[in-house]
This record gives sequence, C-alpha cells and structure tokens, in this order.
Amino acid sequence: MNKFARIGVLTGGGDCPGLNAVIRAVVRAADGHGIKVTGIKNGFGGLVENQTIDLSLAHVSGILPRGGTILGTTNRDNPFNYRIIEEGRTVYRDMSQQALHNLRAANIDALVVVGGDGTLKIGAEFGVLGFPVVAVPKTIDNDIAGTERTFGFDTAVSVAAEALDRLHTTAESHHRVMILEVMGRYAGWIALHSGLAGGADCILIPEISYDIWSVLAKIEQRKTQGKLFSIIVVAEGAKPVGGELVGTAAAAGSSEKIRLGGIGEKLARDIERLTEIEARCTVLGHLQRGGSPTAFDRVLATRYGVAAVECLLEGHASHMVALVNNRILSLPFCRVAGKASNVPVNGELVRAGRLIGICFGD
Repeated sequence: MNKFARIGVLTGGGDCPGLNAVIRAVVRAADGHGIKVTGIKNGFGGLVENQTIDLSLAHVSGILPRGGTILGTTNRDNPFNYRIIEEGRTVYRDMSQQALHNLRAANIDALVVVGGDGTLKIGAEFGVLGFPVVAVPKTIDNDIAGTERTFGFDTAVSVAAEALDRLHTTAESHHRVMILEVMGRYAGWIALHSGLAGGADCILIPEISYDIWSVLAKIEQRKTQGKLFSIIVVAEGAKPVGGELVGTAAAAGSSEKIRLGGIGEKLARDIERLTEIEARCTVLGHLQRGGSPTAFDRVLATRYGVAAVECLLEGHASHMVALVNNRILSLPFCRVAGKASNVPVNGELVRAGRLIGICFGD
C-alpha cells in the first residue's frame, strides 16, 4: 500500500449537487489513514495561482447536504493552455510546470480531481507527467464513459421531474403545449429520465434527431383522444433532422465551441407556426445544478470520495473511480478520458418509452 503524507483535492468544471459530499468523504477517509488534505481553490486555476487551504474535519463538518462546492470551481482554466495577460494582451501559455511546482511546494503527494470530461482530460495529462492523480466523475449530464452514474444526475432529474409535474397543471388548464428544455449537452439522459418520471408525451434527445411533423402528429393524436394539452421535454443538444444545434458562441477560454440553449423556444415557435396551438417553453437552466443533493447523490458522492482515497493508497494512479453493476471500481484514464456515454437509442429505457406511447420525434 502506498504511503502519502498529504493529498490535494480540487473541483473543476460546472458546479453540481454532491461536490461537497465528495470533499467531505475525501477528508474523512484520508484522516482515517492519517493523511492530511489540502484543498485547491477554484479548480485548476487555483493550482496555477497557488490558492490552497488546509482541510480539517472541522472544515467539512455540516457540508454534506450543501450544494455547490466550498472550494469554488471554474470550467475555463486549463494549466496546459492557461489564459494570462501579457502587456495588455490575452495569451495562452503552458503553466503545467508551475502547477506541479506548487503541488510539490505544498508537500502534496497525490491529487484527487472531481469533475467532468474536461477535468478528466487535464488530470490524465498530469498523470502523464508522473504525478499521481485519481478522478471522481462529476456531471449532472451523466455522460462520462465508464461509469453507470455520475453524482448530481439524480438531483437534476428530480428537479426536472418536479418541474414537469407543475407544468402539467398549467398546460391542462390552458390547453397548451408546454415544453421543458433541460441540460445534458450532447447526451439525452436528463431528458429521458425526467420525461419518463414526469409523464412527458414527447422526449427529444440529441441521440435521435426529431421530425417536427412526428411531434405534431403526436399532439394531434392526443387531441383526438380528448387531451387538449401536451408535455414535451427537449434536451438542449437536440436538433431536427438535417438541422443545426441551437446556441450561442461559447465564452473565451471555454472548452466548448457553442453554449447550447434555445432549442425549446425554436420548437415552440415551430409548433405555433404550423398549427393553431399555443406553445410555451420553460428553460430549467441552472436550477438543475443548484441546491441540496438528493439522498442518492449524497451516498454515491460519499462512496466515490472514499474510493478515490483508497485508489491512491492501492497504487492505482491515473484512474477514475466508477460505478459498475452497483460496485465502485477504478478504470484507467486511457479507457475513459475524452470519451462520452450517450443514450442507447435501442436501449431498454427508450424501448419502454415507446411502448407506453412516448414520441421521440422519429
């Protein structure tokens, strides 16, 4: 078993319910092995700028149910392509050696990184440089390869399902089509799970390009059955057959080329243009990422945090902890970094949805 005197932990990417539960588990598990923990503030940017805090049991007391992250986070800073200002100009430099220097100067022997695919890729690069890194998969989108579930996903689905419950009453009262646009990037997991849980009539996901006429046929079918309203869940990365993604230019320094959003409003306009039916879109947005994590996410995040510490102690550096068949395992970065997990279009959940009458737009 490897011996470490001190390990570091950082949270990268967007905020997510359950981050604090992971931090708490890392600190408590490390303490049980006599290991000290240093928190790196504000993601990988804090690693370059040497922003750290010693994390004791007192620091993590009471944070289990809290959303967000006590360490702060960012989805823009990459030490291997770091944004700095030189002579009034924005330039990008490889600051990875500075980050490594700061780690060693702080007597940090290994690092736990908690984040999505971008964080995993950066963690893998530090592993190539010889620094021990273990990753914890984090995203509400549930789109990280190798793991059946990322923490934060269950909370996001619960929020979206509750929103659908509320939209049902106003849709039925006003005989409208109500559209809920949810997050998920290029994967339809949130839309699929919340749509099934919330009784949606149509679920539109990135994995299945939709035909507007198929959606309209479903709405018309419901009218003939005496149902004068319809509920549609659309993932932000969904698009019509032959169409383009809807969004705006991503912020400078972002790993994304486009900031997805707006497909729900486009769908509402198309429905109103092609029918006499009133359609309204609600964009759930960051409500899915905020607030207290569900009990499931608290447990999963705790399991991940403990497993990350054990993974380091067992010598499995450059690995990501993962949930496989309800067991926590570790997988090498080469099997997961840069890869995505998408909804199987012929999988059990989509088949179940079709059998209960849900339209997927195809």
